[in-house]
This record gives sequence, C-alpha cells and structure tokens, in this order.
Amino acid sequence: MKLGKRMTAIAAMVPKSRCVADIGTDHAYLPVYLVAEGIAESAIAGDVHKGPYLSAVNTACGSGVGEKISVRLGDGLAVVCPGEADTAVIAGMGGTTIAGILAARPEVTTSFRRLVLQPMSGAGFLRRWLADNGWCIDDETLVVEDGILYEVIAAEPGSAPGYEFLMDEIGPVLWEKRHPLLKTHLTIMLERLNQVIVKMRLSTQAVNSPKYREYQKKVDQLEEKLTCL
Repeated sequence: MKLGKRMTAIAAMVPKSRCVADIGTDHAYLPVYLVAEGIAESAIAGDVHKGPYLSAVNTACGSGVGEKISVRLGDGLAVVCPGEADTAVIAGMGGTTIAGILAARPEVTTSFRRLVLQPMSGAGFLRRWLADNGWCIDDETLVVEDGILYEVIAAEPGSAPGYEFLMDEIGPVLWEKRHPLLKTHLTIMLERLNQVIVKMRLSTQAVNSPKYREYQKKVDQLEEKLTCL
C-alpha cells in the first residue's frame, strides 16, 4: 500500500513494534501499511465514528494482513487495554483533542513506550502537555502535502528539558536539527501572529492588554530566529 506524504512521515516515526494502536484510524491505511511492511507485528485500528470504522474493516479485510489487525469502534483510548500496544499513533486532530485523548486514559497512555502525534493545530499546547505529563519529545519533522505544512511529533517516557520562550510552539527538535522546512514553518507562524495583531490594533483595549504584548514578543522572537536560518 502506498501512503501519501503526511502518512509516510508519520509511519517513519513508528519504531519496530509488537503492536501499534492507531487512534482515529479512518480507513486503517496506516495500520495496514505498518503490518504489511513488518514495522508492526500487529495493530489496533480504532475510530469513534461508525462510517470510518466500517471503512477500516473493509480495508483490513482486503489487505492480506487482516488477521493481524483488530478494528475497534470506540472513543479514543477506550479501545485499548493497558499494555496491549507499545506504540500509539494519533493523527489528524487538534492538539488539544489529542492531549484530551491521552489524558482521558492515563493507565493506557503510560503503558505506551512511544507516541507518534500529528496535530492539525495547537502543536504548542500539545508539546506543553507532553512535557507536563512525563513525556520527552525525541523526534519531530515537517512535511508538505497538497500545499499544507504538517507537524509530526514523536515522544517517549521521560523528563522534558525546560523550553525557552516560544520553543514549544516552534518545536525543539525541529529547531535543533534545523529542519529544511523550518523557515517555512516560522514564516507561517509569523504571518498568523501578524494577522492577529492587525485585528487587535483596531481596539485600544486589546492593544493595552497583556495578550497583545505577548503576541508582539512572539513576533519579535520569530523575526530574530528567522535571521538565524
């Protein structure tokens, strides 16, 4: 099975695993790929919605590795028992939603040895949640597909170092390894912040708020970091 660029980047973060739990699996393309390629011995494909669940069942049954994939209907990590899987993938959701899924079942979350996460938004929030809950980011990447830039984060149990200002939103590993798409990433962040600031300038109250000063500080920091690339 051939995956798109985003899913390929996610799959590349998955280590050799006894069992991978793909939460919000949609069509179960990723679990099928991981098992077929020998990256995972088995997989759990979970989805809370019946339509994607049925699509996942059809994909697994026609894949040739269906006997190694357990497709389950349920909310988040409710479909996984503690210790059942050693790697979890949660992709295509907002960072706050991903954090909420992980927080809802701590007994399951703490049993994983690796998390591979692809937030559609709120990556900074997700990184802070990971750091506050005993997870250390050990790899990150950026990938462009259909004109959209995606962030992929991999974390393992451990103590996270304290992040300097804004690094939780930039991505500490992305910055450390000077990812080829880092300049694009920072430019997009800067453009979004400037759009917010322009709107806030329409209100005197907003301009005098702590939030405005915080955003302006972020803009200054991003501009400074862009000069280093």
